[in-house]
Amino acid sequence: MKNFLKIFFTASIFLLICACSSEADKAEQEKRTASAQLEQREIPDTPDYGGKLVLASIGEPSNLIPILASDSASHEVADFIYTSLLKYDKEYNIIPLAAKKFEVLEDGKVFRFELREDVYWQDGVLLTADDVYFTYKLTIDPNTPTPYAADCLRVKEFKQTGKFSFEVYYEEPYARAIITWMMSILPKHILEHEDITKTAFARNPVGAGPYKLKEWQTGTRLVLEANDTYFEGRPYIDQFIYRIIPDVTTIFLEAKAKKVDFLGLTTQQYLLQTKEKEWEEYWQKYKYLSNGYTFIGFNLKHPFFRDKLVRQALSYGTNRDTVIKGALLGLGEKTVGPFKPQTWAYNENLAPYPYDMQKALDLFAKAGWTKGRDGYLQKDGQRFSFTILLNQGNKERENSLLILQAEWKKLGIEMKIRTVEWATFINEFVMKGQYDAVILAWNILEDPDVSSVWHSSAIRQNGLNFVYFKNDEVDMCLEKARSTANREIRKRYYDRFQEILHEEQPYLFLYVPYALPMVQKRFQGIEPAISGITHNMEKWWIPGFLQ
Repeated sequence: MKNFLKIFFTASIFLLICACSSEADKAEQEKRTASAQLEQREIPDTPDYGGKLVLASIGEPSNLIPILASDSASHEVADFIYTSLLKYDKEYNIIPLAAKKFEVLEDGKVFRFELREDVYWQDGVLLTADDVYFTYKLTIDPNTPTPYAADCLRVKEFKQTGKFSFEVYYEEPYARAIITWMMSILPKHILEHEDITKTAFARNPVGAGPYKLKEWQTGTRLVLEANDTYFEGRPYIDQFIYRIIPDVTTIFLEAKAKKVDFLGLTTQQYLLQTKEKEWEEYWQKYKYLSNGYTFIGFNLKHPFFRDKLVRQALSYGTNRDTVIKGALLGLGEKTVGPFKPQTWAYNENLAPYPYDMQKALDLFAKAGWTKGRDGYLQKDGQRFSFTILLNQGNKERENSLLILQAEWKKLGIEMKIRTVEWATFINEFVMKGQYDAVILAWNILEDPDVSSVWHSSAIRQNGLNFVYFKNDEVDMCLEKARSTANREIRKRYYDRFQEILHEEQPYLFLYVPYALPMVQKRFQGIEPAISGITHNMEKWWIPGFLQ
């Protein structure tokens, strides 16, 4: 009897294993069949509604009030929740969105807007010029801790001319005037009696964009749901799900398991880890020079980094080719400033500091730093030792720092690396100036006005000039460049601005990486363009047989 039970039990386990294996095989076969269907079946001419898009973000939004947020995670989500008067098309042309039309008059000193009359907030209230005026006033309110006030402060007068129309007057032509009115519009009827710094609206927003926030599980995910009343038409995909996964390797593994639909690849993943047939069956990869640059920012209040000679020495002691080859596997380009190479504002007359160890040591010596018996640079009995902050989950930046750590040790520098979770990294360290140096990246904007980062007025609470760089000539160049629409004049000022940054080295500009997004092939409607592939995400769709 015991033998029978043993045989029966063993057989049961075998059958259970076979059943589980069978189910797993069935699920995998269904995936492969769906992939084959995509290749063999005719894609409908008319997009289908339904399905979901799962994205991954290494950082969680700090809040969903755009004028308060300085992190990319917040803006990426908020851009789908809110609307604006104007937007960029895929070629970076400015076109109407919530505005029905707009006019630029008197050589750029007057702007006239007429709004659409079919734009509704997600609670059913009509969006009007009152909301635009409210957003403008809130942005320039000195009690609003926003890094984006400078553009609005240039407005001389905001004049409402009707329920759906208004005019804006400037004292003189202002290059960024039109971009000012691309800001996200906020609802007056909800926020006019709220303290913008304490309101629950930051986590429970009501917008007028293509998607609305359905769910926010802190540290886990945000779920956006299609807005049925969106004025440009309901998005095709029912849900965008942002999973908070603070590590790019984990994101990649989740994509391999088909639990993420859209992600940015590291260079190693792009070149080496996605070459197998399975990846080619399910995924489409893209490659283009990104609109962003990676840099090391020095806290200019730190006693080491106040000295320009030290900053220059570190730049001479940085082999950017080695960093790009080692951290990016060659998929990046060196850069000298905050503008994208090959664009009109980029100063082609400047070149990255050449890698020159002896020049670096000479500059350190000139600044009073000489090598001690232990091989480290010393001055007044103090070792040249500092810490660079890195946000959690960014392997390429981590690899960049590991390369620099080894290179700089040859110079006699002890550089430590500290990794911090994204929200804490931004809110508690970077924005409060609690760091020695930091590795970060900025998006490169379509208009080259970077006053919000480099003007001395941006040294304030929640200001983006968190390295505390102040230069009177830079302030003048930025002010003059933004005060004219003449590109030749702007070019001269921006060239001089870049020359000063090149000399002062408040940032050690490292590289512009390639953007390497990967999307599951079942998503249709993707249109690669100068602006990348995300410019029309609300128009992406999934064939019904693949949902």
